Amino acid sequence: MKSAKKELQAAQAEVLFKVLKTRFEKNMNRHKGLEWNAIQTKLEANPEKLWSLDEMERTEGEPDVVGFDEKTKEYVFYDCAAESPKGRRSFCYDHEALEKRKENKPNDSAINMANEMGISILNEEEYRELQKLGNFDTKTSSWIITPAEIRKLGGAIFADFRYNTIFVYHNGAESYYAARGFRGSLRV
Repeated sequence: MKSAKKELQAAQAEVLFKVLKTRFEKNMNRHKGLEWNAIQTKLEANPEKLWSLDEMERTEGEPDVVGFDEKTKEYVFYDCAAESPKGRRSFCYDHEALEKRKENKPNDSAINMANEMGISILNEEEYRELQKLGNFDTKTSSWIITPAEIRKLGGAIFADFRYNTIFVYHNGAESYYAARGFRGSLRV
């Protein structure tokens, strides 16, 4: 259960660190040249970011470090679950789309949930970078950040990986499907 301060209890943090370290060590191809101890030290200094990572883990995103931004000196985490995170599916794109639905409203929108979790939804460039690390969304799809021009016209975009190709599609922003969720990123 999340706390109002968006901070984990010591025991929760310890469990999360074990999970993250194990995933980090198992998938060294995602973060060549990076060392876990430096990442953990940075996370310990940023308890709200650690809380966000726990939310990513809780919703089955399997977050992992995918890089280090030399300009900002931040570690970059992406959801690396093979399929779009189970705990983040069946949402329309954003709050405006959620409000437009008169019947059969989903529980939330992807943008709302990402904001509540303290993460960002992957944009198309980030999604393409993720796909260089493995084959993700071969059975599901993930909403990605939609350009304002498309969103103004009522649309939203999502992506998946089929036939050894990354496909970027469009849909009405108010649509939602059991096999479509969203992937997040977090900078620490």
